[in-house]
Amino acid sequence: MEKYEDNLIDLLYEKQNMLKKQKEDQWNHNNSIPVTNTEWCILSLVYGKQPTIPEVAQQLGISRQATHKSIKTLDSKGFISICRVENNKRNKYLNLTSFGEACYLKNQQLKEEIEKEIGQNIGDENITLLKELLKRNWI
Repeated sequence: MEKYEDNLIDLLYEKQNMLKKQKEDQWNHNNSIPVTNTEWCILSLVYGKQPTIPEVAQQLGISRQATHKSIKTLDSKGFISICRVENNKRNKYLNLTSFGEACYLKNQQLKEEIEKEIGQNIGDENITLLKELLKRNWI
């Protein structure tokens, strides 16, 4: 793996990429249906809500075309359902299926397990401090 500079931006980027890859690898190793990080982001945006496709594209910061492709894949895997907005023929909103919700919750549990592993390496108090610092409005 390429070594990044020791500045904050590069260090955060490197750790984020490592964590996303670890989570994706663990999920895909233990489950028969692979899910990409973009697909997890969409599932996260849909969980407990009914966003429209344009809202999802805007929140992800990716093109509508890329969003539609990922949504179509999630639909074919049985994670989400695509529903028409009442009195609007153009817009559609998204719902998690019961299978999608179960997988989303299982993925949340996987993230908690990874966080516990990190806590064992750097200490639970440092995890708490890191989370508090990242929640602050400093950029």
